[in-house]
Amino acid sequence: MLDSESRSAILQLHQRGQGIRPIARALNISRNTVKAVLADGSARVPELNRASAVEPYRELIGQLYLSCAGNVVRIQEELQAHGVEISYSTLTGYCRREGISQKPKKRTGHYHFEPGEEMQHDTSPHDVLIGSKKIRVQCASCVLCYSRKLYAQVYPGFNRFYCKTFLTEAVKYFCGAASRCMVDNTSVVVAGGSGKNAIIAPEMVAFSERFGFVFEAHEKGDANRSARVEGPFYFIERNFYPGRKFEDFADLNRQLVSWCDSKAHRYLRELQTRPIDLYQTERFHLKALPLHIAEVYDLHSRVVNLEGDIQLHTNRYSVPDEYLGRRVQVRETLDKVSIYHGHRLLAQHPRQPEGARARVVCKQHRTPGGRPSRNGGGTPVLPEETTLRAAAAELDKLVTLLRCGKQGRPLRHIRRLYQFYLDYPTDALCQAVSRALEYGLTDLDRIEHMTLRTIAGEFFRLQINPDSQDNDDE
Repeated sequence: MLDSESRSAILQLHQRGQGIRPIARALNISRNTVKAVLADGSARVPELNRASAVEPYRELIGQLYLSCAGNVVRIQEELQAHGVEISYSTLTGYCRREGISQKPKKRTGHYHFEPGEEMQHDTSPHDVLIGSKKIRVQCASCVLCYSRKLYAQVYPGFNRFYCKTFLTEAVKYFCGAASRCMVDNTSVVVAGGSGKNAIIAPEMVAFSERFGFVFEAHEKGDANRSARVEGPFYFIERNFYPGRKFEDFADLNRQLVSWCDSKAHRYLRELQTRPIDLYQTERFHLKALPLHIAEVYDLHSRVVNLEGDIQLHTNRYSVPDEYLGRRVQVRETLDKVSIYHGHRLLAQHPRQPEGARARVVCKQHRTPGGRPSRNGGGTPVLPEETTLRAAAAELDKLVTLLRCGKQGRPLRHIRRLYQFYLDYPTDALCQAVSRALEYGLTDLDRIEHMTLRTIAGEFFRLQINPDSQDNDDE
């Protein structure tokens, strides 16, 4: 069908005295079409009043729409069950024209950002072939809104530890941070509320203050507000993963950083320039990096088992034998696991993947012979036991009774007795132990009570002056 401009051209040429054949030749249309336009005498395009093949079943389609929950495929199947043969394209075209099963589209907004004003962060699940196994991973990305410079990494999961690790690397990659970091209402960053009423978790507030930016959350359902970071996920999934091979997460992330570097030099038609060129302007408006960037770690408390290991995310890491049964602090970073007792570093191991059920053993942590020294009772000889036996004969006898007793877990009782030795005066403890041994007592609770009574009696015992006593008698 001719548009209004072609119909106007036909009428104008006819008014100039041109015949039907020259007009048809000039406009490359048929003579019958020219005749039809001249007969109509109007440049307005006539409306089509062609009857639709679906129109007789309008009422039936309305009923099926309700019973089929708006699924057009099911509507077509039910129509076929009623003996109505309508092609899927015809049915969907009719539904579009009538507004059936079509959600009204909303006008999108446009956001303008000044250099260094905002960066956006979000995550998306991706299925990636790593090694020979396809794994569901979490892809985290951060983008500078003005220059569109992108940084992305992939993690096996995503919590506050991974979030702080990723944003630290992103800020270092950008050589600074924007004034504001826009996120969705994820519980990783938001502790409660949503949108403008969102309460940022104190842990994440302290982290953001380290780099001089603040977290903000957009309103629920307003995904258009974080469009700068939503688009790259589709771009990464379609343009980065296909055709590449990854040995492990470290190899994947190295390739992903190189890919982000290369894509910063591509020309964006929307911006009429390259992100790297805009970044040269934006970098001077970013918050400067602090003089020292502390390494992000997650802190865990563990007790060393009798095999000389601590367990973390199903993996086991060795600890020196002299710390069997003791509680230690474990600092987990992205690539290593450090084990501390107080301020003393006991061991440092390469971090194993979560859920790998691996065991990392350092040979220096094991005593000669492959086993810790043991006494006749079959339990290890601890340094605390050696100290107690050398301190006093009463303590030596009590340690022997604790090892041979029927209370179970002798190492636990020996460590508790050693704690008494550190906390209370040795004379008071030995006096209480001596009295307890006279009656065959090994209950540490009662021994501690007797020790405290001994200390209290010595503290409150008054030294009486003989002169003052004589004066009182007079």
